[in-house]
Amino acid sequence: MKNLNLLIVEGNLQEENDSFKYSGIQTHAESLKESLSYYTKDLNIEVFNPCSEKNFDRILPNLNKFDGLIWGGSSLNIYNDCIEIRRQISFMKECFKNIKKILAICWGMQVAVTAAGGEVKKATNGAHIGIANDIEINENGLKHPLYKSKTKRFNSPAFNFDEVVTLPEGGIHLASNKINKVQSIHFKKEISDIWGLQYHPEITYHKMISLIKFRKEKLIKNRKCFKDEIEIQNHIKFIEEEIKLSVKDSRMLELKNWLDYLKAA
Repeated sequence: MKNLNLLIVEGNLQEENDSFKYSGIQTHAESLKESLSYYTKDLNIEVFNPCSEKNFDRILPNLNKFDGLIWGGSSLNIYNDCIEIRRQISFMKECFKNIKKILAICWGMQVAVTAAGGEVKKATNGAHIGIANDIEINENGLKHPLYKSKTKRFNSPAFNFDEVVTLPEGGIHLASNKINKVQSIHFKKEISDIWGLQYHPEITYHKMISLIKFRKEKLIKNRKCFKDEIEIQNHIKFIEEEIKLSVKDSRMLELKNWLDYLKAA
C-alpha cells in the first residue's frame, strides 16, 4: 500500500511557536507528528501555517493531492477578528472543497465550525486547563467510528476557553462534559467529512503541564482561572495523578480510529 499524503495545519501564530521552542515545548504540529508516528510511518506529512504563509499559491493548487487533513490547536480565540484568524477561516473553506477527510482538533474544530456556518463563543461554564474530566459519549457517539473501543466516559488532555454553541447544518453531536456541551461532532461540508474534537488526544498530559507553567501569569492575571500559584500547583498535582491512571493507547484512541478511517478505501 502506498503512503498516504497528510496535511497538518498549524494554528498558532509564529511568535507563539517561537516562544514554545524557547521554553522547550513542542509546537502543536510537532506533537501531532510524534503521536501519528506511534501508529504508522506510512504517511507523507506536510505542515502548513495559514497565519505565517503570506501567499497561499504554494499550497492551494495542490490541496487535492492530500488524502486527509488534521487541523490542530491554537491559543487564538475565533471571535477576535484579526487577519490571521480570517486567513485560517478562508483556508479551511478551501480545504472543504478539496480534502475529503478532516480531523479538526480543538481550535481546528472551532475554525471548521465557523467556516461551515456554525458559531463559537467564550465558554460559559469555565475552561479546561490541561485536562477535561468526565467526557461522556452520547448515543450518536457510541455508534460512530470515532469512538470505536472507547469507554463511554473518560478524561482527556484539553486546553480551551471557548466552545461550539451552534453546530453547522447537519452536524451530529457526539459527546459532552460539564464544561462543554459539545466535546465532539461530525458534519459534512462540500466534499469534506469532518470529525471534530474539543479536546486533545494527541497531546500528552506532560505537555499540558508545561503549557500551564508557560502560561501561568496569564492564567492568573488575564484569564483569572486561578487565584495564585498555589492553586496552579495544586491543579498540576491533580493532573499528575491522572498521568498515573492514563493509558496511552486509550488516550489516543480517537487518533488511531481516524487513521484507520483515513486508510480505508
